[in-house]
Amino acid sequence: MPTLWTNLGLAAFVIYATIRAFWGSAYWVADYHYLTPFYSPCVSTGCTPEASHFGQFLPDVWWLPYAALSLPFLLAFRLTCYYYRKAYYRSVWQSPPGCAVAEPHSTYTGETRLPLIMQNLHRYFFYAAVIISVINTYDAILAFHSPSGFGFGLGNVILVANVILLWIYTVSCHSCRHVVGGRLKHFSKHPVRYWMWTQVSKLNTRHMLFAWITLGTLVLTDFYIMLVASGTISDLRFIG
Repeated sequence: MPTLWTNLGLAAFVIYATIRAFWGSAYWVADYHYLTPFYSPCVSTGCTPEASHFGQFLPDVWWLPYAALSLPFLLAFRLTCYYYRKAYYRSVWQSPPGCAVAEPHSTYTGETRLPLIMQNLHRYFFYAAVIISVINTYDAILAFHSPSGFGFGLGNVILVANVILLWIYTVSCHSCRHVVGGRLKHFSKHPVRYWMWTQVSKLNTRHMLFAWITLGTLVLTDFYIMLVASGTISDLRFIG
C-alpha cells in the first residue's frame, strides 16, 4: 500500500506539472507581479515581457516550456534526490523492492550503468537548484507590489511560504550536508562549518517530509496564481 500511494503521489505531481509547464498562460498576475514557480525564470520570447526578469532568449515553440532554463535541472535534482531514489527504486525500478526480497532483475549493476549512473550527478544538480531557489526568492520579493506601489496579499503569503520550504528542502539535501561538512578531518578546527553541518544534519533527518511538502506547496502556489491570473478568483489583499 505505501508503494501504491508513492506511485500515485509522484504520478499526480508529474502529470499536473507537465500540463502546467506547457499550458503557456495564466502564469503571471500583472497587477501584483505574481509569477508561478513553474514559469520562473520566464525566458521564452513568448513570455509576457513584464514576467521576463532575466530577458527573453529562447524560441517560442510548442515543445519548449517557457521556463525551459530551470525545469530540467529541478526535475533532475528531484529525480536524483536520495529520498526519491529510495521511493522509485522500490516502487518503480524494483531494485531492490525491499530488504531480503528477491529482485526481478537478472543482474544487479547498481548505479554503474545507464540510466542509474546519472544519479552521480546529483551534487551538480544541487548547485543548479540553489541558483533557481535564489531566482524564486527574487520573484517572491518582487511580488510585494500593487498598482499603487507596495502591496501585500494572500498570494504573497503563499509565494513566501513556498520559497522558504523550497530552501529548507534544498539545504536539507545530502549533497548540501557534504558541501558544508565534507572532507573535514577535525571539526574542532572549523567551528563555523561544524555548526552549519549540525544544522543541515538536523534538517536532513526530515528530508523525506520536506520532499513531499514542497511538492504540495509547488502545486498550491501554481494553482492559486493560475486562478488569479485567469480571473477565476481575486487575490485577497491586505495592503494595496
